[in-house]
Amino acid sequence: MGNGKFGGHFYPGLYIFFYGLYQATLISKAVIVSDSSGYVTYSPKNKKRCAKLKISYGGWLKIVTGSLLAFYVVFCLDDGMVLINKGMPPRFMYPKEWQHLTMFILLALDGCADVISKNVLRQRCVLLERGATVLSFYVLLLLLVSHVKESSGVELQVHSLLILVVFLLMLVLTAELWAPEMFHLRMIETFLFLMMGSWLIQAAFILFRPVSGFLWEDGDISDIMFVTTFFCWHVMINALCMLGIYGVSSFWHRCYSPSLRLMGSKEALYQESSSGTFYKLLQEAEQQDKDNQAPLLSKISPCDRA
Repeated sequence: MGNGKFGGHFYPGLYIFFYGLYQATLISKAVIVSDSSGYVTYSPKNKKRCAKLKISYGGWLKIVTGSLLAFYVVFCLDDGMVLINKGMPPRFMYPKEWQHLTMFILLALDGCADVISKNVLRQRCVLLERGATVLSFYVLLLLLVSHVKESSGVELQVHSLLILVVFLLMLVLTAELWAPEMFHLRMIETFLFLMMGSWLIQAAFILFRPVSGFLWEDGDISDIMFVTTFFCWHVMINALCMLGIYGVSSFWHRCYSPSLRLMGSKEALYQESSSGTFYKLLQEAEQQDKDNQAPLLSKISPCDRA
């Protein structure tokens, strides 16, 4: 049971943290390209190839990760995921494990929404993708609030800080439904994903595998205070992590990307008239990670970049 609870925090945290790192690289590329007065577009040949091989890698990753974590929760219990025991009167069994299972199923369903939007529908529906993610976090917040009903001391403090991050992330994702192109919201979202992932990893070690080998004491106020102190360290470290990613991306762009030259194009102006500049840059940066062909840059007006 201890190993199962450790994995139920560590592996989801690892996935969310790397997802946050991936989003941070996309945002850094978009900001750098925008600052260099350029807009990333792709050649017609590349667009045709992408149209044929249009795969929602992020969606399939969510489906696979959610499914694997769900199987892990089911099989980490010796007697399996029993819902109700056979005693009289019958009682529900393993409430926290069932909540973990529900969270991982939500992740897989969120991936299904991405795949449907990008691979099944004739036209991509960003609102469906973002709406599914927001709904998942609303349900996740409800599960976490009830998850700590029987917790106390160190465990309660750890999960309370996690609930704070999830609540803020839910608010940001909700705001993005109406303002998907806002740069500041995407930055905050990425930072909160990093916080959620790194804190889940930390929580796994605090609650189940302390580095010192000794369990944290619920009755020791210093232990509870240091939980909050560690959380504040995570805030600073993740902020520095995002700054470091931007620095590395900027260095690579200046030193190892000589092919990125500005070229005038009316197509970029037409694309900018239909959506926000930064949101388009994020989409292009995401596409660039999937294609290894050299991109072309088109010039945009200063008012569009503003």
